[in-house]
Amino acid sequence: MRIILFNLFILSSLILVAAGCSNNPKTSDASDMSTTNPTSVETVYEFKVKDIDGNDVDLSKYKGKKIMIVNVASKCGFTPQYEDLQNVKEKYSDKITILGFPANNFGGQEPGSNQEIKEFCSAKFGVDFEMFSKISVKGSDRDPLYTWLAEKADEEPTWNFCKYIVGEDGKTVDFYNSRMNPMEIVEKL
Repeated sequence: MRIILFNLFILSSLILVAAGCSNNPKTSDASDMSTTNPTSVETVYEFKVKDIDGNDVDLSKYKGKKIMIVNVASKCGFTPQYEDLQNVKEKYSDKITILGFPANNFGGQEPGSNQEIKEFCSAKFGVDFEMFSKISVKGSDRDPLYTWLAEKADEEPTWNFCKYIVGEDGKTVDFYNSRMNPMEIVEKL
């Protein structure tokens, strides 16, 4: 009887330890802020994300630069904006850095894997601006970066290809909806 009780104790302890170590379902693979409350983060430079190949990227590498963060999708009416974003990168790389975050939050318009997304963007639009691992930009599983952006701009993405412009200070955030052409936004900056 002692052996059975001891085994039950060990089993229940293992279950409790495993439960405490499980991944937080609200945290995506793209951002490494699972233990940080995004609302307490002061600048975008405090976030670490994963690029489309799964490599860690510390957003502090963009300190002092204006950044356009865009939630992108491959099967959307706004998908041609990939070309516009690439044009912005080519024409205004000294003025702004483009960061693309694939997301499948709006009608299943980004169903592919990171590799499929990368191949599509490269083949169809010649994209060579920085692309990151697919994340959620809305809802209960929203990535911490997008929680922070939505709070700072007081707007969350309403569809694919919404744009956040983060100022050189890493704190100032402006929101532009999907209909706003990226080139027009940058020309006004």
